[in-house]
Amino acid sequence: MTEPAPREPEITRDSLLNRTMSNLREAWREMADWGGGLLSSAPGPNLPEKDAEALKAQMRDCLEARGGEVSARARAANLGRVYLSLSPKGRKRFLQVLAAEFDINRKTMDKAVEKLRQADGSPEERAKAERALYQALQPPRLRLLAQFNALPEGFHFLVDLRAELLEWRKDDPALAALERDLLSLLVSWFDVGFLELRRIAWDSPASLLEKLFVYEAVHPIRDWNDLKNRLGSDRRCFAFFHPRMPDEPLILVQVALVNGIADDVHTLLDETAPVVDPHEADTAIFYSISNAHEGLSGISFGNFLIKRVVDELAGEFKNLKTFATLSPIPGFRAWLQRKLDEPGKEVEAELLTGSERKALAAAAGTGAEPVSLKTLLQGRWNEKPELAKALKTPLQRLCARYLSKEKREGHSTALDRVAHFHLSNGARIERLNWLADTSAKGMEQSAGLMVNYLYKLDDIEANHEAYRGEGKVTTSSTLRSLLKG
Repeated sequence: MTEPAPREPEITRDSLLNRTMSNLREAWREMADWGGGLLSSAPGPNLPEKDAEALKAQMRDCLEARGGEVSARARAANLGRVYLSLSPKGRKRFLQVLAAEFDINRKTMDKAVEKLRQADGSPEERAKAERALYQALQPPRLRLLAQFNALPEGFHFLVDLRAELLEWRKDDPALAALERDLLSLLVSWFDVGFLELRRIAWDSPASLLEKLFVYEAVHPIRDWNDLKNRLGSDRRCFAFFHPRMPDEPLILVQVALVNGIADDVHTLLDETAPVVDPHEADTAIFYSISNAHEGLSGISFGNFLIKRVVDELAGEFKNLKTFATLSPIPGFRAWLQRKLDEPGKEVEAELLTGSERKALAAAAGTGAEPVSLKTLLQGRWNEKPELAKALKTPLQRLCARYLSKEKREGHSTALDRVAHFHLSNGARIERLNWLADTSAKGMEQSAGLMVNYLYKLDDIEANHEAYRGEGKVTTSSTLRSLLKG
């Protein structure tokens, strides 16, 4: 392929969404026309009331399902084109109409419940009453959403539609219910057994390389030179694809082939660093794993996705002995801040030992006067060597506690979402790395700390079962020593 020009990529997530919408409008153009629906022309971009009323009638027309399959697809395409023609405000109104007007019919549901209660006990009558209740519990909007899935690129359309719903549901219970309905449909359609692992290289299609800029969420790609470095001979980038979205990566995994477990992301991303002979490398470091589509959040891609990449790498490079990550800890600072903000008690006395408080006071120059950890963590404290040295022990201990002990409310799973991902996939928490990411994002999210999760091939399944079944977090002796302080 012709090498891309060395310029900043202009593509953004919004422009990618607009491009997708444009492609969908074109794909559906020949399947429907404005005259084929009850809307005689394209509606106003914000879906004014008169158009909203016509939209309701058009939705009812879709649900009546008159005619054959071609007619049904044309009506669905027509309705989809209405949605794609609207502004964000209009699309939100479209979904509010769908959510409010085509919800469960409560009267029908109550009647079905009563009939089930009155069933005389014969298996046939009870089964009939149960089927009737099941049908009554299915809101008509589910059938409308399912019609979109039958269109070309319909699954992608619904994934993007859910991404918008996730943003709008927060202040609208009806949209929240619609989002749950759509999630249930996507889960039922998404067969992880069809996931295909593909390598992305420098000679991959330019359209796919552009998407890396947009979808890389852990360590943003600066420019084409940065991207080329990440796709070099001692690097690997893999993506998982699904037949319903064949040109869209669902999750991206970036790997560095190195010697020894990496402890600093800046070294891994350094474009001037010497290139390692990948066949001499003994360690594969997974340094970035990014979900590409917000609309697929909450849908499991199955267990052991990392293991599939491990198998691919082990097959290509026989010298690899160690498979580990260098991962961010996105929730650590937020958790610590919540602890420090707790009212009504001396929180810092519970979080810090007496000797740690004395060391922090000395490093801050306050003598015997106590100093607030909350205050010390403001600003670029990592650029002050004495203060950073005094903070190292307490922050590492607190971070070890956060990763291995703190759970989601009402659950036995790890509070940190990245920890949950790797522990679910069978890793163990191996090592904390001090000031491994001093970028603004790294300092804000995790006080510069990063963590290595280790994938020992013989232990992956047992670790996965222990975590998913009992909430047990497997840790190394190094991490356990940090917890003891």
